Amino acid sequence: MEKERSIDKLARYIIILGTLAIAALLCYFFGSVLAYILLAFVVSLIGQPLLRLLRKVKIKGKSAPDALLAVITLIIIFALLILIIMQVIPVVTNIVREAAFMNEQGSIDGQNIIDQFNNWIIKVIPWVGEDFDGVQLLIQKISEVMDLSNISGILGSVASAVAGLVVGLFSVIFISFFFIKDETLFGRIVGALVPDTIEDKMKKTILDIERLLSRYFVGLIVEILGVVILDCLGLWLIARVDLNYALGIAFIAGLLNIIPYVGPLIGELIGVTLCVILKYGAGIGIGVNIWLFAAIVLGVMLATQLVDNFIYQPLIYSTSIKASPLEIFVVLLIAGHIGGVVGMLIAIPTYTVVRVIASRFFYDYKLVRRLIPDIEKEDTDMLI
Repeated sequence: MEKERSIDKLARYIIILGTLAIAALLCYFFGSVLAYILLAFVVSLIGQPLLRLLRKVKIKGKSAPDALLAVITLIIIFALLILIIMQVIPVVTNIVREAAFMNEQGSIDGQNIIDQFNNWIIKVIPWVGEDFDGVQLLIQKISEVMDLSNISGILGSVASAVAGLVVGLFSVIFISFFFIKDETLFGRIVGALVPDTIEDKMKKTILDIERLLSRYFVGLIVEILGVVILDCLGLWLIARVDLNYALGIAFIAGLLNIIPYVGPLIGELIGVTLCVILKYGAGIGIGVNIWLFAAIVLGVMLATQLVDNFIYQPLIYSTSIKASPLEIFVVLLIAGHIGGVVGMLIAIPTYTVVRVIASRFFYDYKLVRRLIPDIEKEDTDMLI
């Protein structure tokens, strides 16, 4: 009897491992499709709170059909995205134009900068030789890439990339529409892939994940807007940068701010650099010397970062995913070590999914009980 039980267990384990292997292979071969579904799921998490707000708008006591509200939600989301792009691109192009004008007027000695760069490379990397010329090397590499024999391949790659982008964008929008229109659709899809014994628990788990991640992504948008507003006001009122430029630079800093730890530093460096170019080229900014002006801009952006670190982020993490700052810090460190910047970007959503699954399926373990709150109790408290 015991031998039969051990054989049954072994067979069960083999079936489970085989199923996981098949699932892994399917994910590998259909990775792009899976990516479209996950991106659409993220868009739906952002759009569902907006859909619920639109449902409250009633005409003659009736709200619009969910299909129409889902279309309006998608239009609002992508309109905001296009608005951000239209706000950032003109600022960058205008600043590049200012830099080019500065070079023509002699405000910036371009050849001197190139010579200093070449000398620095020679000093740091002596084996490149004393005749090293970075510009000539760059021109040579560009010529190799743009060789006539490669043009057809380059055009084919560009066309393929554009076609892939169009297909991917259409796929994400199309799938997002159904996920937004029917909030339970994703849960039903996942529930259909698991055994009947855990289907109900899995559906509840998906609902918990959707609730927490939706709050997280909405909170992340609020955080970006908060950083944009503080940076814009500081650059405009304190550094005296033109409002349009200040808003564009603030948007760049706010978008980079979503990259943990590294993003804010890059945003501050870009912000100071762009403001200095504006000060040199167009005389935009408070009437002080260039070093003090750069220090003022850096101070404004550092102050915004402190507000974000001590006010925005604790509120978002504590109210959205119910995790302590220490948990988040450790998770980000591990994710950064494993996957770099991309790992840090997906660390918090991934950790949220793991926490919910652990709370639903492994709450009997002592470690899980100590580290993760009881989802069932949270749901009851929210209902009360």
